[in-house]
Amino acid sequence: MAHVPQRFFDALAVRTWCGLSLSALGRAREEIDAINVYPVADGDTGTNLYLTVESAAAAVEAVFAGHELDAGPPGAGPSAARADGPSPVEAGGPSLAEAVGAMAHGALIGARGNSGTILAQLLRGMAQVLTERSDSAHTDGAGLRLALRNAAESARQAVAHPVEGTVLTVASAAADAGEAAEGDCAEVARAAYEGARAALAATPGQLSVLERAGVVDAGGHGLVTVLGALVETFTGRTPGPSAPVTVHARVESHPEGGPDAGAGLTPGDGPHAHPAPAGECGPANGDHDDPAFEVIYLLEADDAAVARLRQRLDVLGDSLVVVGGDGLWNVHVHVDDAGAAVEAGVEAGRPYRIRITHFGHADARAAAAERAPREPRRRAVVAVVPGEGLAGLYAEAGATAVLARPGEPPASGELVQAVRRAHAREVVLLPNDAELRHTAAAAAEQARTEGVRVALIPTRSAVQGIAALAVHEPGRRFDEDVVAMTSAAGATRYAEVVVAEHQSWTTAGICQAGDVLGLIDGDVAVIGADVTEVAATVLDRMLSAGGELVTLVLGDEAPGTVTEHLEARVREAYLAVDTVVHRGGRQGALLLVGVE
Repeated sequence: MAHVPQRFFDALAVRTWCGLSLSALGRAREEIDAINVYPVADGDTGTNLYLTVESAAAAVEAVFAGHELDAGPPGAGPSAARADGPSPVEAGGPSLAEAVGAMAHGALIGARGNSGTILAQLLRGMAQVLTERSDSAHTDGAGLRLALRNAAESARQAVAHPVEGTVLTVASAAADAGEAAEGDCAEVARAAYEGARAALAATPGQLSVLERAGVVDAGGHGLVTVLGALVETFTGRTPGPSAPVTVHARVESHPEGGPDAGAGLTPGDGPHAHPAPAGECGPANGDHDDPAFEVIYLLEADDAAVARLRQRLDVLGDSLVVVGGDGLWNVHVHVDDAGAAVEAGVEAGRPYRIRITHFGHADARAAAAERAPREPRRRAVVAVVPGEGLAGLYAEAGATAVLARPGEPPASGELVQAVRRAHAREVVLLPNDAELRHTAAAAAEQARTEGVRVALIPTRSAVQGIAALAVHEPGRRFDEDVVAMTSAAGATRYAEVVVAEHQSWTTAGICQAGDVLGLIDGDVAVIGADVTEVAATVLDRMLSAGGELVTLVLGDEAPGTVTEHLEARVREAYLAVDTVVHRGGRQGALLLVGVE
């Protein structure tokens, strides 16, 4: 969609840049994945960058949505910005500091893979400079030059052992070219793009593994794509191609891992890292035992603890990248002992959203790429679940589970990836959250363009998803299966017991921070002080309309006796009703309740 070119770098320009970057990465994702050849052909750099930017864009949209709710009638908000000046703060939109802060935070919590993690730090580096200039609603070319330089320097500092010929080299070249440019934001952005483009084309001459494979660095290609979107933000025109993806015909023999082995030592998006060229991090030919696991997690910790963590993880493994600040960090490392890497995080602070990938899985994918494609199964279920306990329960039932931790809903790209992992011709998608319906719809639409038949059942709670999964029969006709699952979900009333985070108006009255709330079908129905009492009241109200089965999903922070009390209450007062209890883990809500 055409947009009005922005003369200044203001909040609206940040929003436009995020949207254009996401679209550009969406178009380039497969191409970037295809050249992600170092150290194994796991082909995920483009996807990781897309997911990182998607998270950044969602965070920026959330900031704009919050302001638009308070801005009054349409046309009063940031959408009224003119091309001949900055979008005025007095018009009701967010400030530049708010927009870039949201962009950086969204990228940090959504960063995927090594290149995605480095991109998050690049955006954070830009945000640091632009936030310092928060006395203005916008910045000019001089401010953009400073932001690009700080981005490149902060990204290098985040990587334990920087290597040339990677996205770090491309970022530095962009900053150099931007500093040499004169003029407004458009001129600086165009110069940075051209400098990055030239640096990208030169990466095969800096890393021999890229030269042998005949490709440019995948992470660098992604950054050039993002900088191209920045040019379009200020000019309204898409710049030319980023750079040749292949630089010469590939040789027949590729000892590093097949015909696609070789791009992107950043250090590596692929989950198995070879060392850098001699003089940087070790021998260039990978004559050593590779780490067995990729470990990634978000970490809440102070600066001193993170400094100690860096030292410990650098001893444990390689490909170490730690990005973030202000108490929140994204940690990425390749190690042989995944448990030790996580324990190091526990000692430093509170790690969460922990993802551990065994390198053998990536090797298997690479080997499978050279064999005949595996025949997809007929049907699969993909479901979003709020806690580890339910993830295990869904997986045991045959579903592909996507874990959504509290405050961290999955992006549409993550759901598309889950559909791909399910490897089925037909997929039933269960979002299990009313707020995820549009995200799930976007994922379903994308999967359909890839030839997968997808049915979205608008489940609003994990207990509705359990009911739907209970009647799932892969052997019957797809439409019949979807109707049965939809009917079972719709016949299940759902409730949750949570703790209020702040004072607010509710449908049951005013609640204070710390109050226990009982929500039935999404609306607050009970306000109290005791978890067990509120849960019992909620259950009584739900069963007053009848029911045959009660499903209770207990969160880690709930008192262990609450389910015992509720089970006893059902046995005594509702003789024909059965009760099933599951452990949900760290799911956000103290208790989930379903009544069928």
